[in-house]
Amino acid sequence: MTESSDPARAAGPAAFIRSPLDAAAGLFLICLAAVVLHQIRGLDAGSLRSFGPAMLPRGLAVILGASGIALVLMSVFRRDGSVLERWSIRGPFFILGSVLAFAFTIRVFGLAVAGPLAMVVGAYADPDARLKETLIFSVVLTAVCVVLFRYVLGLSIPILKMP
Repeated sequence: MTESSDPARAAGPAAFIRSPLDAAAGLFLICLAAVVLHQIRGLDAGSLRSFGPAMLPRGLAVILGASGIALVLMSVFRRDGSVLERWSIRGPFFILGSVLAFAFTIRVFGLAVAGPLAMVVGAYADPDARLKETLIFSVVLTAVCVVLFRYVLGLSIPILKMP
């Protein structure tokens, strides 16, 4: 009996998954789809003639879950895949912080303060973020959001409030 020169096969049963990064991403998408389907279980999907409140989320969750299953299957059948490397907590920390900053400031100060604040906090998920460029981008994007949401779509989003 000869030993295989392929390091993936020599590693034993753990080598069944040849792309751990794809497998992890697929499992994450499957879990996310399951959470969405669980959360909308009591909503009516309606019919194709009359959409219900669960039609779009259910359809997107099914597509998301199918994509996750495809990723997991591809992780098994790929010849060469990416390994799952260590990652920094910086990205998720600042992205979550930006969402929380927006949530806590939108009703108190309005979109003119909450928008740029969330974008500046979220920009620091990247270690190469520069404050001047981030401020310019966040002010321009917030102005676009104000025009879009308030004037084009006619939504009653508070623009600027003083507490």
